[in-house]
Amino acid sequence: MTQNIYDNEEFFAGYSRLRRSVEGLEGAPEWPALQAMLPDLSGRGVLDLGCGFGWFCRWARERGATYVEGIDVSEKMLARARAATADPSIVYSRADMERLALPVASFDLVYSSLALHYIVDLEWLLSEARQSLVPGGSLVFSVEHPMLTAPALQGWSVDGAGRKSWPINSYLDEGPRVTDWLAKGVIKQHRTMATYINMLVRLGFALTHVTEWGPSPEQISAQPDLAPDRQRPPFLLVAARR
Repeated sequence: MTQNIYDNEEFFAGYSRLRRSVEGLEGAPEWPALQAMLPDLSGRGVLDLGCGFGWFCRWARERGATYVEGIDVSEKMLARARAATADPSIVYSRADMERLALPVASFDLVYSSLALHYIVDLEWLLSEARQSLVPGGSLVFSVEHPMLTAPALQGWSVDGAGRKSWPINSYLDEGPRVTDWLAKGVIKQHRTMATYINMLVRLGFALTHVTEWGPSPEQISAQPDLAPDRQRPPFLLVAARR
């Protein structure tokens, strides 16, 4: 089952104070770049995987989507989303994305923001997402950049016999990473750029855009604390089409 860290009291309290949680999409610095990758939503059906507080679901309806479904594993996140939504065309469902069965050819857009790096069997989930899209439908998602999910290399380590080796958690060693972010023991799945791209190609997606997001000079002027993100991009943004 997907780790449900968002229902952890300490984590949820910290997450609720983040700028993106308070201000919504406009509080997420990568949002302008992600928004530019989205198709026209007028008259479309939309699925949001890991919908959180429902910010994108409501935005999609404002842009003309006829039906929007938001899925999340967190009861706390969904409760906040439902409390902020008064629209019968938006449906929120609690579901484990590790075991998700999606209806065939039902959506024009499958969207996900900073949720897929928690999924162990991502290829299975993306396969489900693809078959849920109508022909020509779009997949747009963001994840933490692999440079961020992989701990920085510290150089060679030396064992008792004087043998040198790289640290186990190097960039090319994929798998779970346990971090302390807002709470202890948060598990994220590290994958390389090549793994993300080749997985989509293998599933039959046609890539349309890939962005290694970093803040613009204008964003840094407005928010100087974003400056370090020019050195190591925090987010990977991907758009593809069925």
